[in-house]
Amino acid sequence: MNQRNPKIVFVGAGSTVFTKNLLGDILSSPELASSTISLFDIDAERLRSSEVVAGKTAAAVGATPTIEATTDRRTALADADHVITMFQIGGYEPSTVVDFEVPKQHGLRQTIADTLGVGGIMRALRTVPVLLDVAADMEELCGDAKLLQYVNPMSINCWAINRASSIETIGLCHSVQHTAQQLAEDINVPMDEVRYSCAGINHMAFYLDFQRQTDQGLIDLYPEIAKVAALGPENAPHRGDPTRTDGGTVGLSDAVRYEMYQRLGYFVTESSEHFAEYVPYFIKRDRPDLIEKFGIPLDEYPRRCERQIEGWEELRDELEAEGSEIEVNPSVEYGAAIIHSVETGQPRVVYGNVPNDGLISNLPDDCVVEVPCLIDHNGVQPVKMGALPPQLTALMQTNINVQSLTIEALFSGNRDHIYHAAMLDPHTAAELDLDQIWAMVDDLLDAHGDYIPENLRA
Repeated sequence: MNQRNPKIVFVGAGSTVFTKNLLGDILSSPELASSTISLFDIDAERLRSSEVVAGKTAAAVGATPTIEATTDRRTALADADHVITMFQIGGYEPSTVVDFEVPKQHGLRQTIADTLGVGGIMRALRTVPVLLDVAADMEELCGDAKLLQYVNPMSINCWAINRASSIETIGLCHSVQHTAQQLAEDINVPMDEVRYSCAGINHMAFYLDFQRQTDQGLIDLYPEIAKVAALGPENAPHRGDPTRTDGGTVGLSDAVRYEMYQRLGYFVTESSEHFAEYVPYFIKRDRPDLIEKFGIPLDEYPRRCERQIEGWEELRDELEAEGSEIEVNPSVEYGAAIIHSVETGQPRVVYGNVPNDGLISNLPDDCVVEVPCLIDHNGVQPVKMGALPPQLTALMQTNINVQSLTIEALFSGNRDHIYHAAMLDPHTAAELDLDQIWAMVDDLLDAHGDYIPENLRA
């Protein structure tokens, strides 16, 4: 078989650490070690840092790629084979700060605000137009390229791309594989002996089975998970914060997910700090006892951003230092594995976000679902999962409602649908009345200004 050297484009390559991790995975494969790596970002300084780090990453794994860096997106995308999107529109300041501070003024508190809720809605309004511009450029410049989409809010973004573009897209997250590892640790089972199947929507997919491979066959591990859940919220496992750059942890409680497991009978993939704001049960301004009992980390995402910003210059200097070497360790991200399977034909199964189209029969066909996908020379081939337990899809539908109305606002230009999305958000509706929701959305749209599409501004 003739081996080719594909062109792989990083859109938002100024996310230097994430770029480094993905590049380490890609370039560690001999079949991809001579790829053309095209780095694009609008921030020239961060792009320069990523270019330096890319060169050191290649050296660390003995790869010989062609590395390009440009602030011109179309130059980067020309003749690409694979495109990876990994950016944040509006950054921490002003946009993330606005997404937290304005709702707080109206009495609404959040934890992460990047997927659902008013924070997720606003992030989608800022992000989807840029992703559609990228997809349009791809249709013109590299129409057969695969788009590996990492940008949040994952479901809304992928839904918009699938609705407006012919580009083959798979949305990628690490919650499925991360949570599987965490559950294995919680019940003291080696991860290499764990087998599972999972399905749902991004950040609200559930393990339909969680088993251990033994010489005698597969053993159900849900009874072991139930033992951990029975210990109660005060004894729930705690998770370190992977964004810390000082080696420390903040000990985030996983009580929310274990509580939801006891109520639903299945364990959800996304972390407790995320999941707490997807449902109306845990964050209530007149119930500080719930915040304490379940360890809800209000304003968690801004704290993470601030830690990353504080450590960025020191980390950049360390990565760029003359003569310094970069240590490359395998990550659990799916991106490199997908590219490798498409290029070599080696089959793999990953969990990806794709159009439903009957994959989960009791969810709407046009929504985006997270399911197992076979990847090989033929690209992305999602697995049909059939009907999921009704209590799970009912809960998912509360989130899909918000996603759908945000999509309608973006494509119709009807500003009213932004308010409708917010009023149907489970957490927002549990905290605010209709007048408060309308006033908060007005203030958010005003505060975000030009980041909001012109046809949706006041």
